[in-house]
Amino acid sequence: MPIATIRGANILYDVIGTGGPWVALSPGGRRERGAVADMAGRIAAAGYRVLIHDRRNCGLSDVSIEGDDSEYEIWADDLYELLKQRNALPAYVGGSSSGSRLSLLLALRHPDAVKGLLLWRITGGRFACERLAADNYTQYIDAAQQGGMRAVCGLGHFKDLCQANPSNLAYLIGLDPKRFIAVMTRWRECFTTSADLPIVGATEADLRSITIPTLVIPGNDRTHPMQAGLNAARFIPGAELKPIWDKEVDAPMAPPEDWAAKEGEIASLLTDFLKQTEAR
Repeated sequence: MPIATIRGANILYDVIGTGGPWVALSPGGRRERGAVADMAGRIAAAGYRVLIHDRRNCGLSDVSIEGDDSEYEIWADDLYELLKQRNALPAYVGGSSSGSRLSLLLALRHPDAVKGLLLWRITGGRFACERLAADNYTQYIDAAQQGGMRAVCGLGHFKDLCQANPSNLAYLIGLDPKRFIAVMTRWRECFTTSADLPIVGATEADLRSITIPTLVIPGNDRTHPMQAGLNAARFIPGAELKPIWDKEVDAPMAPPEDWAAKEGEIASLLTDFLKQTEAR
């Protein structure tokens, strides 16, 4: 698997497909690139080259607890540099949940780099912000405060990263807990301050400033409420809204098998949008 050095971090990636316009897809949460590999394969089969990667602090890529921006802004800048190294700009960029957030931030921070946005399962609302802030940051801040970096390395997502890549264990053990807590606290605040925004990470003005073709497929649970997708489609000029759910489930997350069953439908919506946009 190829490895690129991106702004000081080793980032693992794959390119699926051998020709056609470039597309970059990113998974939700802190999942590794394999979570969007099937979708990437479907899109590549329609005539595109699709880049998928393990974001820093995810999968087999390096852990790096640094930076003044939010974690998802850092991810956006990393993807920009990775696509630039591959001579893949401008590209269509998209993803699910945190992958859609990364994609939208890439378009806001590097507008000339993005030909179009493919956004599904968009995150928004107070419940989502509080839940994700706790899951992604607070539990690890608490662990560092109570047991130092060894406690962090033995917990949840960071435990998995250390087991998958021993260099991440060495990096985290050597990190000053105070530094770790400061950065994670700043990243957490980026969620808590998004509670009243149309979607996590973007204001109404941000969304209205986007001028590229955009496809929005709303989510269907309390972390990815339908309203967040409706907000994005309403404020992004000319965005195409393609709902695939009749109702929202009253649960933090919809069952994964529900979305897996919709993958073919989503892939068709994405490839149709890409073909129509390329034709225009």
